[in-house]
Amino acid sequence: MSHEPVVLDENNAGEPAAATAPQAVVDVRDLRVRYGKLEAVRGISFQIPRGEVFGFIGPNGAGKSSTIRVLATLQKDFEGRVRINGVDVRSDPDKVRTMMGYMPDFFGVYEDLTAREYLHFFAAAYRIPLARRAGIVDDVLQLTDLTHKIDSQVDSLSRGMKQRLALARVLLHDPDLLLLDEPASGLDPRARIEFRELLKALQEMGKTILVSSHILHELAQFCTRIGIIEAGRLVADGSLSDIYRLLSIRRVVHVQVAGEMQPLAEGLRKVEGISQIEEQTDRLAIHVREEVLPIEDLHQELVRLGARIRMFQPEAMDMETAFMKLTEGVTA
Repeated sequence: MSHEPVVLDENNAGEPAAATAPQAVVDVRDLRVRYGKLEAVRGISFQIPRGEVFGFIGPNGAGKSSTIRVLATLQKDFEGRVRINGVDVRSDPDKVRTMMGYMPDFFGVYEDLTAREYLHFFAAAYRIPLARRAGIVDDVLQLTDLTHKIDSQVDSLSRGMKQRLALARVLLHDPDLLLLDEPASGLDPRARIEFRELLKALQEMGKTILVSSHILHELAQFCTRIGIIEAGRLVADGSLSDIYRLLSIRRVVHVQVAGEMQPLAEGLRKVEGISQIEEQTDRLAIHVREEVLPIEDLHQELVRLGARIRMFQPEAMDMETAFMKLTEGVTA
């Protein structure tokens, strides 16, 4: 299949944003990263507006970590243009580091430090004034729900707590942008849920977040935008709804109504964009082609047909389906 990127927002089409559009926090244009003869990233372009959560999805070896390392100023050998808040990563990496926090997919070795000592060490590295450090450390521990572990040895913490501590560390200098590389890797289900809720809270605080993962369905629950990368190429970039609409993937909506369902089902079968209706015991399962009939318009059609709606529940979209349709399962 073609590897031309599916760009679903005109601001991401490789042209400069309109003068009235807000400046993107992340602006990547034609990024290429090579390791010897291996081209790990092959000319990708994307933007992340302020306050968005961008899910960077792809199999291992697709180029996610290489891209993030460039954004984090850790990969100096690359081609293309990369800017954070308008600041060029190559020409002013020190300034970029003040605006972003990078959390790699490994924690590092800090066996001899407590959580307090760990955070104070990095607060000093971020050049936070001594008089402010204790208060800031307390704030990030409270935000990540680790206050009760402040004097625990880092090495004694569970994997989930270490991930939250690593996130507390990148929040110390209050960055605009968070770069999270596989943050849910190795976490048990409960820890993944807790970490996801923490990211939602950070989004509500106005943080811009790039989070990479190959655990597709989890990113779908809180990302506002998705980029799918394979073999170093961005094969799709847009909101989940845009991606599914483009691929003509059917969405199932469960509807409960007062009164008889059969007459309503007969009326719905005449509506363009409805491909199938299952009459179940207590509901209708309506299969919708969103590129023809958006979910909101289906609700209007139900009202037009006189339905007294008790429940209107679209199923969560299956990101794995989109991923499989957009990729070929190869790496760089």
